[in-house]
Amino acid sequence: MEIKYFRLIKTIVEEGSIANSAEKLFLTQSALSHQLRELEERLGFKVFLRTRNKWEMTNEGAELHKLGNEILESIEKGFQNIEHLRTGSTGTIKVSTECYSFYQGLSAFIQKMGLLYPEINVDLILEATHQPIPKILSNEIDIAIITSKPENETLSSIEVYEDEIFAIMHQENSLSAKDFLDLNDFVNAHLIIHSFPLETVSVYERFLKPNKIIPHKISAIPLTEVALEMVNANMGIICMPKWAIKSFKVSDDLIFKRISRNGLKRTHQLVFRKSDKSKKYINDFISNFEDDFSKV
Repeated sequence: MEIKYFRLIKTIVEEGSIANSAEKLFLTQSALSHQLRELEERLGFKVFLRTRNKWEMTNEGAELHKLGNEILESIEKGFQNIEHLRTGSTGTIKVSTECYSFYQGLSAFIQKMGLLYPEINVDLILEATHQPIPKILSNEIDIAIITSKPENETLSSIEVYEDEIFAIMHQENSLSAKDFLDLNDFVNAHLIIHSFPLETVSVYERFLKPNKIIPHKISAIPLTEVALEMVNANMGIICMPKWAIKSFKVSDDLIFKRISRNGLKRTHQLVFRKSDKSKKYINDFISNFEDDFSKV
C-alpha cells in the first residue's frame, strides 16, 4: 500500500472532508476522490461513510487510520534521525587514555553527557589503554586523553588542564621529613604503580627515566584503593595527582610530597582525528570535557 493513501486518510480525518483536504494535499478534489475510490476498491471495504455534510470512518477505516499514523510517524522519525546523522549531532564516541588513573571522574562525566546529549553514546575502551594513539589512527577509538602532544599530521589535540603529580606516603616513611623528593630519594624506594609498562607511568617517564633512575622495587597494583592501603601500611609510595584520589577515603596518616623543587606537572590533552573535527557530536563532547575538567 502506497504512503500517499495513508496521507490521504489522515488528512481527510483532520480536515473533515475531501473538499477541505484538496488544498492541503495540493491536488484537486476530483483527484483525491479518485484516489480514495481506487484505495477502497483495492482493499475491498469502505474507509469512510459519506453523507452530504459529514464523513465518518468505518471500523475498518479507523484501524487503517491508526496503522497509517504509526507508519507516518515512524517515517518522520527516520528522516529526523537521518538529518541528525547528516548534521553530525548523533553518534558513538569511543574513548581511551594512556593510563588507568585517568579513568577517575570519567564515569560521572559520561553520565552527565548521557543526560545532556541522549543522542550521543560514549564508550570507554579499556583495552586501548597505554596505546591510545595507534588505536585512534586505526579508527578503533575516537578520542584519547594523553599528556604529550602527538606528532602526527592527521591528528588534532586540545590542551584541557594541567595537574601535578605528588608522592603519597605514610607520615612515618623515612622520606616524610623532606620538603620535596629528588632523584636520589627514588633509588631505594618501593614505588607502587597502577600497571606496566613503566613508560606509561608519569613519574618514571618524565622524571626518573631521563635521569636513568629505576627504583629498587616496583609493584603494579591496578586497584587504587588497594594501592592506598599498602601506602597506609608504609609498604611503599605511590605517585598520583590529588584529583585522582578524591573519590577514595584517604587516611589522615598519609602525606603528599612534591616531586622535585618545582613540582612534577603535566598537561592533559584530548586527541582526535582531524577528519572528525566537523562532526557536531565530537565537538559537543570536547567542549563539555573542557568545561568539566578545566576545574580540576
